[in-house]
Amino acid sequence: MKIPFHKPFIDDNEIEAVSDVLKSGWLTMGSKTFEFEAMFAEKVSARHAISFNSATSALHIALSLYDIKPGDEIIVPAVTFVATAETVRYFGAVPVFADVERDTHNISIESVEKLITDKTKGIIPVHYSGLPADLDPLFEICRKHNLFLIEDSAHAFPSYYKDKPIGSFESPSVFSFYANKTITTGEGGMLTLSDDAMADKAKKMRLHGIDKDAWKRYSHDGSWMYDVTELGYKYNPTDISSSIGIEQLKKSDYMTRLRKDICHKYNHLFSSSDSLELYPSKEGRESSNYIYPVKLKLESLSVNRDYVIDELKKRGISVSMHFIPLYRFSYYKEFYESIGRKNNFDNYPNSEYIYEREITLPLYPSMTDEESEYVAENLISILSEKSK
Repeated sequence: MKIPFHKPFIDDNEIEAVSDVLKSGWLTMGSKTFEFEAMFAEKVSARHAISFNSATSALHIALSLYDIKPGDEIIVPAVTFVATAETVRYFGAVPVFADVERDTHNISIESVEKLITDKTKGIIPVHYSGLPADLDPLFEICRKHNLFLIEDSAHAFPSYYKDKPIGSFESPSVFSFYANKTITTGEGGMLTLSDDAMADKAKKMRLHGIDKDAWKRYSHDGSWMYDVTELGYKYNPTDISSSIGIEQLKKSDYMTRLRKDICHKYNHLFSSSDSLELYPSKEGRESSNYIYPVKLKLESLSVNRDYVIDELKKRGISVSMHFIPLYRFSYYKEFYESIGRKNNFDNYPNSEYIYEREITLPLYPSMTDEESEYVAENLISILSEKSK
């Protein structure tokens, strides 16, 4: 049996929606994009939802809404995808890596508090796997030190913190619609905002800083006249991708239920294993269940994580790892050295613990009981053969 790591949940509705856009004669950002934004805003109870060609673009623009200067420091979790930190570097600012919680892999409040200096301007927590970071203490830290907070919510649709949807808080929040996310547009992202002025600026900046409804200038009711009021970028999505997003949103509740059912099944199948540490749940926080991460209890095994991954691949099971800690990458090693900052792995005990042990198992809405059982049975078998 071959088990992919992910399989998009696409049917004839998406195909027909894309076909309709192709036949319409309008392919780039237009009415379908604005429809998608309105639907998403309603879904997460956001005042504004602005779509982009990627979550990285959306995060770049979110940071652009603040007065960030070279040398400013932005605190990010050490365990995240590289985009969280690289967008900080776009401004010549310094991404300062915070350790994470050993159980949730979310940013450690204790670590954040130790890293704040007079150069700190903001914090970007990541809602790892869709389980929200503990936002209340982070908001309190930001109020105390006059910092901004931007939520990296790439994993977190739909997720909830104390019964409020991620995306509905005052802080800007950035979602991803990459191919393997809980909903997909192939490539894409969304920025949710509560501030009207910020939203207006973000809309201009995603399309060259052009004012008004720039897309209308080629339509019958549009005008060729426009002004450029911001230094902008070419970050807009297309109606092709947005049409996919609309259909994905329509069935997002159903896909979420399917993902949760698979996670519950995995939890049951792994509950008797003495060699696995399962990802936790937290009171007051509801996860999107974007991925299913487990950690090996290496103390009970005679092999390491890489061996287990290789054995799973031999049995046709594709897995991944979320994530290689940022401080391990060559670019950030060299960057930290260039600014005279120590990059000691000992500063990140929980991140190192996770890196040595974490495996992300296949999870996708169309996954069958037979497939999830095959994954679980083979992982348990491998661990049983190599237990001390």
